[in-house]
Amino acid sequence: MVVVGSGEQYGAVEQGDAPITEEAPLRPVNPYAVAKATQDLFAFQYFKAYHLDVVRARPFNHFGPGQGADFVVASFARQIAQIEAGAVSPILTVGNLAAQRDFLPVSDVAQAYVALARHGRAGEAYNVGSGVARSIASILDMLVKMANVEVQVQVDMALFRPTETPRLWADTAKIRRDTGWSPTIPLEEALRVTLLYWREQIHA
Repeated sequence: MVVVGSGEQYGAVEQGDAPITEEAPLRPVNPYAVAKATQDLFAFQYFKAYHLDVVRARPFNHFGPGQGADFVVASFARQIAQIEAGAVSPILTVGNLAAQRDFLPVSDVAQAYVALARHGRAGEAYNVGSGVARSIASILDMLVKMANVEVQVQVDMALFRPTETPRLWADTAKIRRDTGWSPTIPLEEALRVTLLYWREQIHA
């Protein structure tokens, strides 16, 4: 069994402790992260108490076609597609662009889950990520450059989280070592595919 948690479980990470290894303490700072940390601990408890063949995946930020527009990459791509279609004014609203996250295309994440199901060691936790910290601003810049129209970026303070971890990215040495998995899809290509998906959705 592969139990899917989140890199958000690590929460309030000291900057000297990044990139984050699986041994880092879980200090979640929002309700979603608390739920994922609890799920992770339940999975470990069932492994220890009942020898359940379970591995715990801790994926960091992933994106791709089909993701809901309340996630950051999908939100940016959807807004750009709407602007290109003339459905809204050419203003793209954003939250905190300074935060740095570990972004990975969803296809790579899915392949990581398959690799963990086949080769992960029972009871172990595994980070799933690119191993690179990228600012949300850099992701936005790449998407805006792909737009067919001029886009004005506007910061909306209402989109900021009450608590925010400035920098989260994964140490992925463990999953690479135990399963042989590694990311294969270029980030820019995955962003382009995500934008094409939203163009199709808006056109439909």
